[in-house]
Amino acid sequence: GGGERERERERERERERASSSSSSSTRCLEQSSTRCVVYRVWVCCVSASRPHRKSPALKMDEATLTVHNELQSEMMVSFLSDHCYQCMYQQLGVVPAGAEPGVPGKVDLTVGTQFPVTLQLNSTLVNLEFQYHFGEQGNYSVWVKNLNDSSQVNCSLVTDTEPVNSYLPIFFAFLCFIVLSVLIAIGYTVMGLEAVKSVLVRWGNAMETERLINSELGPPNRAVEPSVETAVPATSGRRLRSLDTFRGIALIIMVFVNYGGGRYWFFRHESWNGLTIADLVFPWFVFIMGTSIAISINGALRRGVRRSHLLKKVVWRSVQLFLIGVILINPNYCQGPLSWVSLRIPGVLQRLAFTYLVVASLDVLVARDKLDNIQTDVWWYKASDFLLYWPAWLCVITLEIVWLCLTFLLPVPDCPSGYLGPGGIGDFGKYPNCTGGAAGFIDRWLLGENHIYQTPSSRVVYQSTIPYDPEGVLGSINSILMAFLGLQAGKILLHYKDLHSKIMARFLIWGVVLGMISAVLTKCSKDHGFIPINKNLWSLSYVTTLSSFAFILLVVLYYLVDVNKWWSGAPFFYPGMNSILVYVGHEVFEEYFPFRWRMSNSQSHAEHLTQNLVATCVWVFISFVLYKNKIFWKI
Repeated sequence: GGGERERERERERERERASSSSSSSTRCLEQSSTRCVVYRVWVCCVSASRPHRKSPALKMDEATLTVHNELQSEMMVSFLSDHCYQCMYQQLGVVPAGAEPGVPGKVDLTVGTQFPVTLQLNSTLVNLEFQYHFGEQGNYSVWVKNLNDSSQVNCSLVTDTEPVNSYLPIFFAFLCFIVLSVLIAIGYTVMGLEAVKSVLVRWGNAMETERLINSELGPPNRAVEPSVETAVPATSGRRLRSLDTFRGIALIIMVFVNYGGGRYWFFRHESWNGLTIADLVFPWFVFIMGTSIAISINGALRRGVRRSHLLKKVVWRSVQLFLIGVILINPNYCQGPLSWVSLRIPGVLQRLAFTYLVVASLDVLVARDKLDNIQTDVWWYKASDFLLYWPAWLCVITLEIVWLCLTFLLPVPDCPSGYLGPGGIGDFGKYPNCTGGAAGFIDRWLLGENHIYQTPSSRVVYQSTIPYDPEGVLGSINSILMAFLGLQAGKILLHYKDLHSKIMARFLIWGVVLGMISAVLTKCSKDHGFIPINKNLWSLSYVTTLSSFAFILLVVLYYLVDVNKWWSGAPFFYPGMNSILVYVGHEVFEEYFPFRWRMSNSQSHAEHLTQNLVATCVWVFISFVLYKNKIFWKI
């Protein structure tokens, strides 16, 4: 009898709690009314924290959800990530029915915290849906119970344990780098003062004099020459530091992302459509490679190097890059010897090799060895950086037409024509084995499933099951376009040499035009455009969008570094001067100290972020030492 009275008092308290939260319940009901199927009258409310409850061991980006069911029928719990476009609900678990009034059935579930999710609670009595963004390492409870009568059902979400703020490590790391940058800037300012310079010179001369006297190498007046030389920095010729700084920014972000990026979702590649920070860097590297091609080939032609000799160098460098990628980068030798049965053929360096081969060969064939003799009074002079190279543009446009035809017209077995989706549970599960459409089909047909990437990013959200390679054959056509747009930036620098305002104006024009093309292709949306932005496909809109960003970023760097010289480009300038060495080195030595070590808590964003930042900074320091010692690895 006492237990029954206690349960009755508990039900009375629940009724009071439900009535006191009627205003918040109404708001929740209004927000969810368009997404719910109501078999009975129900109320959904989000309540405040409850006493601490011990949670099971959770990984990063996870939270615990306990579902309590007081209804007299079991309940199925399903979820749908808001990041998953046109996906089916996925089952989380089944909650048993309540044994008796006041004794609910319950089940503990684990939910993701990266993106908001929609939870669906289904039973023979009720069908409920509500959306919520769970916090990392948080404990939550959902209570489903009857109110005063069996025709009303109350659904309340309660926070049992507050989640942690997983973004604090990023904030603290940002503060540390800001403080370090300010201290370095102050140090350079102090060192630049005339009084400090004179003190350092006198101190240096005294030290040198003492060394010479002690070693009996000669008279003290010989010590004057080194101090004069160090006061006048050596010039770097006509090399543009902004280009090396641009390359270094892309490379350093690439290294940080490849090492894990602190295991934050926005430092990983997008699962399918859309952009994250990780999706920016490789196209930028391809873009600036095209810019460097234009400048280096023009310099070689001006020195009198024959075009046939340049073509041989282009082919040999492409072969070297391809072999390094296939033999040195792709295999994981920590797992055993090289296996040709499962060796991945595409890859980052392989994509760079093919792109470099095509774009550099085109430029060798059409580049002008002298630009000074172009008449300035002809009507097309203002567009000479574009019109003089129309044969190369014609080739690139033809390649782009080939990409469009293969992407949208090539018949793919069991897939609709022009399919650009992720397969798996996307598109409501209609095409589970169509990941990438024509791009995936061509790779599997030409290279075989065992020789392409086995764990694409589409597996994370869309649960695709077939291999797909983001550096595949069809996407290489659009990487050629990306590098060629970078080549166009190089032509602007060559044609308008030392005319800073015209160079920046043309960069801005190209950036705006490409941005407008992207807006048309995507309809300014993530998933609803004609050609969505997609890194896995290297879609046309992906190339135009990233090229637009690249031109804008290049304007900023050119203005800061080369025009006004407000910034030297450090520290990004140093890895930008040794890009191949840093990229290959960071891949080869990834599993070795100091780039990786055993962590005390492998499920901590803070520890992963610390490890990845330290590893990235080590490569910056290595590139700085190599630069100071004039060691550069060129292929």
